[in-house]
Amino acid sequence: MAKIATDRTTIDLFAADKRPGRPKTNPLPRQEQLKLNKRNQIKRDRNNGLKRIECKVSAQLYDALSLAAEQANTTRSNLIEQLLEQALSR
Repeated sequence: MAKIATDRTTIDLFAADKRPGRPKTNPLPRQEQLKLNKRNQIKRDRNNGLKRIECKVSAQLYDALSLAAEQANTTRSNLIEQLLEQALSR
């Protein structure tokens, strides 16, 4: 049987080959892993009744939100959600 250097699925043919570094634990490339993880996160959030929204803010507002969230010992996302709920309840 011919051995192709790029074929890594047949382990017994490559048992003697030493490859440097940590072994791969996921067969997908990093970009595909990130897409899959993000898709799964969105599905989890949707199942928990959460909806995703995005908005662009200035760097100053971003820093102020980050600082306020850190002082409140919460995440920036939770802080924004609390602020929106307060604004809508008025």
